[in-house]
Amino acid sequence: MNYFPLFLNLHDQHCLVVGGGDVAARKIRLLAAAGGKITVVAPQLCEELAQAVLDNKLVYLAASFNESQLQNTRLVIAATNSEEVNRHVFEACEARGILVNAVDDPASCRFITPAIVDRSPLMIAISTSGGVPVLARNLRAQLEALIPHAYGDLAKMAADFRDEVKSKLLTVGARKQFWEKTLAGPIPDMVFAGQNEAARRALSESLSADADAPLQGAVYLVGCGPGNPDLLTFRALRLMQQADVVLYDNLVSAPILDMVRRDAERVYVGKKSNNHAVPQEEINQLLVRYALQGQKVLRLKGGDPFIFGRGGEEIEELAGAGIAFEVVPGITSAAGASCYAGIPLTHRDYAQSVTFVTGHRRDGEVELDWPRLVSPTETVVVYMGVAQVEKICAQLIKHGRNPDTPAAMVEKATLSKQRVVVGTLSNLAQKVADQGIKPPALIIIGEVVSLHDKLKWLAD
Repeated sequence: MNYFPLFLNLHDQHCLVVGGGDVAARKIRLLAAAGGKITVVAPQLCEELAQAVLDNKLVYLAASFNESQLQNTRLVIAATNSEEVNRHVFEACEARGILVNAVDDPASCRFITPAIVDRSPLMIAISTSGGVPVLARNLRAQLEALIPHAYGDLAKMAADFRDEVKSKLLTVGARKQFWEKTLAGPIPDMVFAGQNEAARRALSESLSADADAPLQGAVYLVGCGPGNPDLLTFRALRLMQQADVVLYDNLVSAPILDMVRRDAERVYVGKKSNNHAVPQEEINQLLVRYALQGQKVLRLKGGDPFIFGRGGEEIEELAGAGIAFEVVPGITSAAGASCYAGIPLTHRDYAQSVTFVTGHRRDGEVELDWPRLVSPTETVVVYMGVAQVEKICAQLIKHGRNPDTPAAMVEKATLSKQRVVVGTLSNLAQKVADQGIKPPALIIIGEVVSLHDKLKWLAD
């Protein structure tokens, strides 16, 4: 990250604004809302700031900037129309270790001001690191429409109950679970409807009921799709933000893992071809163990949990142990790869059916029902087939599929680093080797692959 996000307590702190125009006025409004003591330095003031001086809301120095004005100052904003003056302000503040921002000049800023969604005490700050402020403002506008204004009232009410919750629920886990259950229930809707007193009563009753209740853990098997975080379901994202413990493997992309709650415990149980970092049975036991500790356990799965994701094995273990669980579907990798590669899996003129198979077996070999996979009007998608691509293509040819059948390997599907290697059954293995394709990747075989050049929409 280019900037470290933080929130400053400016209450009763001296803030200096250099400049007296409309831009300075916008910044002063924010500083005043945060409780800062504001001094403005400028030869003249716009109408809004002149009125603020008359209302004793700020101190005005009718002068040009000089470094002596920085004495006892916590924060400075340079908002003049002179780059030279703004640069002078920046350098003077840097020499004194004072936080400084020169408006619209990132090179002369020790901090930048974000676009803000204000639901005090709840605050949301959005920044593009000074690169594209309009983009941040557009996102802010969307959030303003999505987030009820009464979220501030909800935050205040929760803060009022914080000490009582802490006194009745003695462990961090119990308090965390209480707040997550409360904020996911009907109480927020009461606040949003203006029924604040009813919400307070409901919260108090809920706390009394929960004080002696044992922790109830649960496991959530969540399909997170082929890798692009924009393809997550709303349910998946909500659970990712609520989890206490997250078990993940190498099929979960870094951008998706970054969306998991920051303070959740992360447990890597990755498996690579012929190298099982953690045996499946041990993963099953980990899920049970964490749930019995009262944790909300998230098992992140690339693609969909029930399509070559071994989700069935994991929930069998959970069901046998009496652990509550939920399965959240995700976009399976075949769907993501085909869409992002411009290769429809079915097409009236080319393929009337599609079959998903796995190229990775427990013993390292791949033994499929080859005669069923040779129809020229069927698309075959092979998951986890990178290591076996040569054998797969050879077996299909051996059992009657045309060697010139189009075939493609899609690597890192839906991500910015996606690569698509297109060939035929007779040459795909060599092309994949030449390109150095690595997992995660899958193979698409069938006449529909011939549409790739025409239908691809994601730049190579």
